[in-house]
Amino acid sequence: MFVRIAITLQTIALLLQAVTAGLLLSSPGGRALHSVSAIAVVVTVLLHLVAAITTRQRNVILPAVGAVAMTIVQIALGIAHVKSLHVPLGVVMFGVSLLRFGQVWAERRTPVAVA
Repeated sequence: MFVRIAITLQTIALLLQAVTAGLLLSSPGGRALHSVSAIAVVVTVLLHLVAAITTRQRNVILPAVGAVAMTIVQIALGIAHVKSLHVPLGVVMFGVSLLRFGQVWAERRTPVAVA
């Protein structure tokens, strides 16, 4: 359940990041909003990692570790102003998060054993 919530928040944060990227290009206050939404992405990606680790399932943990790695690279590219890689990686991150969102929500819930 926590993984579902975490991946949902992560996907929303990445969508917000894309919206603020557009504001960054079109308005003077866009840089501050893009920075704030970047912090939201970092927090939600780390939340996703913690939720994944609590499941102790490799097929859940590995995508979360990949999201953390992509986020670190994305931050470095953004700080270095390498837009030619920063923007496509952001699109990939949103796409992968959306794909994981669909996978996680499509999985059947395992019934809880009643004692």
